[in-house]
Amino acid sequence: MGETTLAVEFSDIEAAAERIAGLVHRTPVLTSSRLNEHCGSDLYFKCENLQKAGAFKARGASNAVYSLAEADLAAGVATHSSGNHGAALAMAAASRGIGAHIVMPENAVGAKQEAVAAYGGSIIKCESNLPAREAMLEQVVAKTGAGVVHPYNDARVIAGQGTVMLELLEQIAELDVVVAPVGGGGLLSGLALAAKSLRPSIEVVGAEPAGADDAFRSFGLGRLIPQDNPQTIADGLRAGLGVLNFPIIQRHVDTILTVTEQSIVEAMQLQWSRLKTVTEPSGAVSFAAVLEHPERFRGRRVGVLVSGGNVDFDNLPW
Repeated sequence: MGETTLAVEFSDIEAAAERIAGLVHRTPVLTSSRLNEHCGSDLYFKCENLQKAGAFKARGASNAVYSLAEADLAAGVATHSSGNHGAALAMAAASRGIGAHIVMPENAVGAKQEAVAAYGGSIIKCESNLPAREAMLEQVVAKTGAGVVHPYNDARVIAGQGTVMLELLEQIAELDVVVAPVGGGGLLSGLALAAKSLRPSIEVVGAEPAGADDAFRSFGLGRLIPQDNPQTIADGLRAGLGVLNFPIIQRHVDTILTVTEQSIVEAMQLQWSRLKTVTEPSGAVSFAAVLEHPERFRGRRVGVLVSGGNVDFDNLPW
């Protein structure tokens, strides 16, 4: 039986890297001898919490917006988002001089709503469930004619997110394994495709909250399992896995691990105190996987993807 054709190829990620050069930050890689001792591994934290708009989402949003033809610019862009993708899309749209319509759940983190507004995005509130988000987005598109840039189920977004792995392997060439969070799968699918294309021997591990484990279950069963009532402080990882993302993850990811809420909080606190860098719950899930499953990583050179740093300071999980 022939292999399924994937929505994104490695050449798309290379093209995205050229397209977004100068539009996004080349984020630093931080290390801590104390955390290395604590885990028994050599850890290299790729700090996308220091990315523009505070998360890796700037990569995919910028690639999507700057892929638009001139004829498609006038109506602007639209999406639904719990926050980080919405802010990134609003930022990218503003830099190209077009409008951005962002559908957000009514319980979205205040800081993330403020970020969308600060970048000039137009916020449309809806009930806090996926059907409501999708229905409201349909209404917005029907009214405005805006082009949809899905948070993760979009080839342009996946290719943009994959550029983070090109950078990481330029910064730290000899990685044995890389760990990245998974919600909708835009980051993990793009990163995994880039990693296996450049360095086939590298192990790619997805990390997911146990209370929102649809990717873990989908990966294990070999078919897409819908997300059902996710319960986790990692608000950026409550989305269900995308249909474009899943086949890439199936082919290029080695395993998916789940982590407890307690491990996410511990990872946040250690990153704040030892790395002196602010990490949101979703951004701490990769490190939480190393803390919770140390035997998998012991004695290895581990890339840890810190996906975002947009924290609600009025509602810290400790």
